[in-house]
Amino acid sequence: MSTNKIPVLDLKPQYQALKNEIQAAINAVLESSQFIMGPEVKRFEEEVAAYLGVKHAIGVNSGTDALVIGLKALGIGEGDEVITTPFSFFATAESISNVGGKPVFVDINPHTYNIDPKAIKEQITSRTKAIMPVHLYGNPAAMGQIMDIAQIHGLKIIEDCAQSFGAKYHGSCSFCQESCQESTRAKISDKLTGTIGNVGAFSFFPSKNLGAYGDGGLIATDDDKIAESARMLRVHGAKKKYRNEILGYNSRLDSLQAAILRVKLKYIDEWNQGRCRVAKTYNDLLADVDGIITPELADGHVFHQYTIRVLDGRRDSVKQYLAEQGIGSMIYYPVPQDKLPVYQGQYSANAVSDMLATEVLSLPIWPELKEADIKQIAGKIKEILTCVNLG
Repeated sequence: MSTNKIPVLDLKPQYQALKNEIQAAINAVLESSQFIMGPEVKRFEEEVAAYLGVKHAIGVNSGTDALVIGLKALGIGEGDEVITTPFSFFATAESISNVGGKPVFVDINPHTYNIDPKAIKEQITSRTKAIMPVHLYGNPAAMGQIMDIAQIHGLKIIEDCAQSFGAKYHGSCSFCQESCQESTRAKISDKLTGTIGNVGAFSFFPSKNLGAYGDGGLIATDDDKIAESARMLRVHGAKKKYRNEILGYNSRLDSLQAAILRVKLKYIDEWNQGRCRVAKTYNDLLADVDGIITPELADGHVFHQYTIRVLDGRRDSVKQYLAEQGIGSMIYYPVPQDKLPVYQGQYSANAVSDMLATEVLSLPIWPELKEADIKQIAGKIKEILTCVNLG
């Protein structure tokens, strides 16, 4: 057994580095006694809008609420179809269903884990109103092709950026199956995820690249009407207190979380670079290991997760062996959304998604992860795949 236990995520180094700044920010909110929709929320919204390069950033209670309110603000409702990926956390599809829409699942690219634009084209109907790409694991989806499809068919785009804060679309999509229009690519190249479609929805769950110390989310848009609607929806459908105009939600980013996020926002690029460093080290160390496929170090990828594919049905054995050595790992996601009990029997198979659900394994990653620990993890993976009898 390894004496050095390595969790799948360790947030303590980040907190220790920022402890004084974080505590000062928290104390300032406590002293102000403005805990809901206070000035810290407004300041954070202004600063994150400047970082993203959008006109509007609207803080909400969670990434899930950002999706729900974003969809409502786009006018998605009863019977509307929204095309999305089956290979994501349930909040993606759940948000569509909760506004009365119908998620339409299309398969993914086996190399990028992201939605396959060619598959999107095949599922568009007269009821299709929007596309919801997910920038899974921090890797930007093929937004050039997706934007072209949306423009041709008059569809809205809401980007699920729960795992991709700070990721940038560079216009050179990995394993591109079809070329997008050069004019589209030029228009959106070098834009951050969440700023390309009509709406970007972000999560600040503590484990995210930019994480709060509780729940939090954000809606980003350049559209004034969408922003106005989202701001109303997050406070019970009112522009003015006690003047409720539409049915809304209680979904406010609280001041303590906003203050914490303001401190952390200053470091996000540095942390994302750290994640890329960890990913490159993994790739170098695992390059000669048979039986796995490592992720491409794609431009703009911010590696919320470092996810390998373990082939030949050995994924669960590798995961178990790592656990026995004190090394954490996670499976994102063991059951595709279309196979979850809530949707059981409603959808046909998506072969690539179903296959990857049996192969993917996410290894420990955070910006401060030490090279010695990465070497230890990689060594144990080599050990189980080359030396240990799994039988």
